[in-house]
Amino acid sequence: MEDQCIISHLAGIFSGVLATDLLRYAVGAGGVYLTVNLALAARLRARKIRADEPPQGQIGREILASLRTVLIFALNGTLIVVGAEAGLVPIYTEIATYGLTYLIFSTVVLIVAHDTWFYWSHRLLHYPPLFRRFHRLHHKSHNPTPFTSYSFDLGEAVVNAVYFPLILLIIPSHPIALLIFTAHMMLRNAIGHCGYELFPARRDGRPLFGWLTTVTHHDLHHAHAGWNLGLYFTWWDRWMGTEHP
Repeated sequence: MEDQCIISHLAGIFSGVLATDLLRYAVGAGGVYLTVNLALAARLRARKIRADEPPQGQIGREILASLRTVLIFALNGTLIVVGAEAGLVPIYTEIATYGLTYLIFSTVVLIVAHDTWFYWSHRLLHYPPLFRRFHRLHHKSHNPTPFTSYSFDLGEAVVNAVYFPLILLIIPSHPIALLIFTAHMMLRNAIGHCGYELFPARRDGRPLFGWLTTVTHHDLHHAHAGWNLGLYFTWWDRWMGTEHP
């Protein structure tokens, strides 16, 4: 009886996390696609990065691969929730526990540390023997779409998922920080693959905020895979000499 209760409890957690992750992908990738690539496509024509369109069947392949990624992320999220219930993952529910300043600080740390994790794990996945097994599927989308954002091989999905429980073991976090982090992750990822330059630029065409990765910055990565490995910021690419000239 007790075993049945545990299984039922875990199933309830998993179904809730899965629904949340699926909704995040549908709203994030689907919302960006419907807004940018369809509704505003004519208005944004001058900001389109490539003249050609993704080949037929690409979006369907991306969505199928993304559903597997969502499943991996949901299993990972279930592990985090169970860890929090067991007192192993320090997720707190009262903002007053650490204060508003810490809430802002922890949110920034989650995002900045994720950019670091992504850069170095991404760079590792471009090592040829690993690329073929773990990262090749993502680069089949040579001309990316918002749905490319979760189009990962199984191994790459696991590598991306592992960051979250590891950082939460170190940084006590409030659910608001987790919500901001995951929403930002999804939105920046979907926008970064949309194929339209949405970030502001100076008169000479250079990004207004050069420390942020623009859509063109990541689109260049899909065109020239050895360059522009960062996710949110250009810092690591510039420090390590991997930013496309």
